[in-house]
Amino acid sequence: MNRRKFIGLSGAAVLGTYAGMKLQKPPKLADGPAGKSPVAIIRARTYSDDLVSRMLQGIHECGLDVRDKRILLKPNLVEFDPETVINTDATVIAAAVETFHRLGAREVLIGEGPGHRRDTLDMADDAKYRVTIPKFEALFTDLNRDDVSPVHGFANEPEFYFANTVLSADLIVSLAKMKTHHWAGATLSMKNLFGLVPGSVYGWPKNKLHYIGISESIVALNRTFRNTFAIVDGIVGMEGNGPIQGTPKPAGVLVMGRDLVAVDATCCRIMGIDPEKVTYMRMAAELGHVHPERIDQRGETVASVRTNFALMKEYRDLRLA
Repeated sequence: MNRRKFIGLSGAAVLGTYAGMKLQKPPKLADGPAGKSPVAIIRARTYSDDLVSRMLQGIHECGLDVRDKRILLKPNLVEFDPETVINTDATVIAAAVETFHRLGAREVLIGEGPGHRRDTLDMADDAKYRVTIPKFEALFTDLNRDDVSPVHGFANEPEFYFANTVLSADLIVSLAKMKTHHWAGATLSMKNLFGLVPGSVYGWPKNKLHYIGISESIVALNRTFRNTFAIVDGIVGMEGNGPIQGTPKPAGVLVMGRDLVAVDATCCRIMGIDPEKVTYMRMAAELGHVHPERIDQRGETVASVRTNFALMKEYRDLRLA
């Protein structure tokens, strides 16, 4: 079953469930781990800006050390439509490859497992990954087709399989796109980890994750993979009916940090969304920081870059005051 058919069959049910959930009083938000989480907001107005220097600045602000580590860059490659911006821009990925090499990483690879059952390299070609990213094919692994190994304790499953390229990485960098989402409200660095799940094992569009539950799967992935860092491409994001049918929305930022919960909470606030009203953000509050007073905001302030993203009518109550 392809994504569009899946949307047609399940969209009404999902929205009906969401409407029912809104009537319930949400549980108290967890405090998260001790201390504060640094999150860097770095301005980048266009893709022709010096993105390497901006990434170096943000990574320095967050105190990340990648010397002698094996890095897996995980972009958001979903679909291609020349009329909008669906995927992590190729220039962001190319800049990240150069950045982590400059920082002394032992190896920098790129991996993605798109939710649509089609030729991943053809889609990467459409998104200009091959022509923009030096030696792209030598660096890239289709995580849908990679060899897999089991992990125990994922979402109450006795065992769950992930690509060996994912499991052997010292650090997974979520190169997400700043977008709204027609089921989750927003899709950012945490939701981007859906692409770590192999379609060859669990189907398209990652049907097993939908059966487990979108919010539940987001939290389970982020509980399983703690060796992560986020660089969210908010230079031009997507608003409205995301993650594939929305419209471009310039926000002019890169958002970075080790605490993916705090990064996504910051991104939500930049987008004009209250993260404390987003179901999976509330559920993930035990893993990282959602409360703004527990986030050590570095670089720009949220207020200085806030750009309200248009929301589907079902999610307008998520709007930040």
